[in-house]
Amino acid sequence: MLNFVYLFLCLLGFILPYSQFILFLIEHGLDIKLFFEQLFNNQISSFLGMDVIVSSLVFWVFVFWEGSKLQMKYLWLYPLSNILGRYLFWFTFVSFKPTALFEK
Repeated sequence: MLNFVYLFLCLLGFILPYSQFILFLIEHGLDIKLFFEQLFNNQISSFLGMDVIVSSLVFWVFVFWEGSKLQMKYLWLYPLSNILGRYLFWFTFVSFKPTALFEK
């Protein structure tokens, strides 16, 4: 059941942000300079932008560290999904083992 919650959150995390990004692309095209100007336009958006960037770096370290310990394959897919914006829920969905909660 928890896997479906993670999957739902992953889909929600894809649809909501990309709905805004698509509107930006329609209005401005792929203007990277304008994108970063708007991202760091004020203190609140700078806070959120920096939080996402630092969290992504932490996630990359976590994926390679824990993924290597768990001998997971295709670890490069998780940073790729991070770049696309769907990282934490997917890794949790793939690596979570419900039986581990009941083991002592």
